[in-house]
Amino acid sequence: MAVPQIVVDRLAKRFVTSSGALLALDDVSLSVTPREFCTIIGPSGCGKSTLLALIGGLVVPDAGSVAIDGARVSGPDPRRVAMVFQDPGLFPWRTALDNIAFGLELRGVPRAERRRAAADLLGPLGLRDFALRYPRELSGGMRQRVAIGRALAIDAPIVLMDEPFGALDEQTRVLMGEWLLGVWTRARKTVVFVTHSLAEALALSTRVVVMTARPGSPSAPSSGRRSARSL
Repeated sequence: MAVPQIVVDRLAKRFVTSSGALLALDDVSLSVTPREFCTIIGPSGCGKSTLLALIGGLVVPDAGSVAIDGARVSGPDPRRVAMVFQDPGLFPWRTALDNIAFGLELRGVPRAERRRAAADLLGPLGLRDFALRYPRELSGGMRQRVAIGRALAIDAPIVLMDEPFGALDEQTRVLMGEWLLGVWTRARKTVVFVTHSLAEALALSTRVVVMTARPGSPSAPSSGRRSARSL
């Protein structure tokens, strides 16, 4: 499958809060090349997760656009983009194998075929001995690997990851980062990864994009300008 390019062009997004309008992103432009591991870092509340949601088509921009391979993003498209969140979001009544296969089930892939595809990922995920375990029987790192496996199973060329290791302890986080880098090296998908950790960003990425603080606060005029720059 060809790996497409992501082009973010002058994005702006505003949210309405109880305190008034909140400008989360303003005039953001970014290009992510095929098979790049691009990490976005910045202070809390600067709009990193909002940017990821816009790229994934989960949020509609107020201005600007996102294009993947020249086609404007107008909504979620699991054929091209898979997402991994900080909370694994696993179904507690499903085994690790069936959680990994869930995206394929939504696509209407026959049961035997989707279970076979999920089983093929168990080895690379380090979960071969845990296929029939339920989320409550897995460690935090294992649950996150299941969530990543679910994203990989649908074989989308782009994977968006919103602080997937943020809830893990530091040692597990480092080990998971090393594991993820190995997966990316083999699969060579385009990854856009959000984190608060500069050390994590430098260890994993081919490029790090630094976002400035959010342009103003809910109680102040939104006169700032959002920018993103590469390290």
